[in-house]
Amino acid sequence: MKKLLFAFCIGLCFFSYHNAAAQQPPFWNEIQTFKKQDSAHFPQKGAIEFVGSSSFEKWHDVQDYFPGYPIINRGFGGSSLPDVIRYTNDIIIPYQPKQIVIYCGDNDLAASNTVTADTVFQRFQQLFQNIRDSLPNASVVFVSIKPSPSRAQLMPQMEKANTLIKNFLQKQPNTAFVDVYHLMLTPNGQPNKDLFIEDQLHMNKEGYAIWQKAIRPYLLK
Repeated sequence: MKKLLFAFCIGLCFFSYHNAAAQQPPFWNEIQTFKKQDSAHFPQKGAIEFVGSSSFEKWHDVQDYFPGYPIINRGFGGSSLPDVIRYTNDIIIPYQPKQIVIYCGDNDLAASNTVTADTVFQRFQQLFQNIRDSLPNASVVFVSIKPSPSRAQLMPQMEKANTLIKNFLQKQPNTAFVDVYHLMLTPNGQPNKDLFIEDQLHMNKEGYAIWQKAIRPYLLK
């Protein structure tokens, strides 16, 4: 009987552990990796933080593109605006950045037909307000949703979301909107495939060179 009870307890603990692991929010492990990095070497306060989805996460050498600007890269691949909102207190606020550069919204639109440009805009407004509440003096920069060839069908929603966010930021102090969308189109208005790697979703060096030139004038020294 004792052996059966012991086995039951072990099984219950095993089930509870895996059930708890299954209930962890999306990108939990990625955020824990950032925290582990922070525990070893916490980024300097007053830096410029890049946060958002894989277009930033894959920009591994972003610091090399902006010499003289202290960059913290906290992009995590596949994330959408609700994910950045969820982890604002983990990977934005603790660093006390003087400027936050955001690229996100691309994956929101791709996730479901029920997610519209208005949805993306509302989510961005929430993220913006969360940042403003904790870091009222920080500059906020939004990099427009890019026109990836693999997501060309979403371009009308991308353009609308970009316009809504741009118009909103124009009314907010200490903000900027960086339009990379139109810089990545061919003369006939289609996504420029030469700026992307094989998956036609993520950028190559030529794509990042365009981003570098577009973003740099808005960064704070």
